[in-house]
Amino acid sequence: MLPPIKRFDVMDREELLLALEMFAKNWLAHDGCWFLAAEEQYGMDAAIALDTKSWERFAAVEARRIMSTFEIPENGGLAALEQALHLRLYSIINKQHTRWSEDRSRLSFYMDICRVQEARRRKGLDDFPCKSVGVVEFSVFARTIDTRIVTRCIHCPPDAPEGMYCGWEFSIAE
Repeated sequence: MLPPIKRFDVMDREELLLALEMFAKNWLAHDGCWFLAAEEQYGMDAAIALDTKSWERFAAVEARRIMSTFEIPENGGLAALEQALHLRLYSIINKQHTRWSEDRSRLSFYMDICRVQEARRRKGLDDFPCKSVGVVEFSVFARTIDTRIVTRCIHCPPDAPEGMYCGWEFSIAE
């Protein structure tokens, strides 16, 4: 006999959090399936070019929805960006943290655990060279939050230190 049908409108907090994690994993799995299909059909270079364009569009959509849903003001500076970074779909399934410079003129963001790279490492594969895609993704996301924000890659595969994932630095253009 099957358990009773679950519906989101009657789930408790723990069940909703579990559903949220499942949605994030499904989203990431779909992104990976899409990329592999593009790579199989067109090759790695074309797949990365398509992935870059896709992330350019998605990063802006995600930032605008986060801002609207959680009432994050436009041009709210680095504090608004920090809030939005912690509300991205990634944050549910990838451990991450932010750090401010002493003078609070720069915000750094680090992906402590990346499910994509972890899966590749478990399979004995090289890290996915995501830097070119990440530069576009994080720059567009940040500029959507505040048009003055400048994004700099600290490190990102294939140029990340051994065992690390991506790191980004954000500042306000002068």
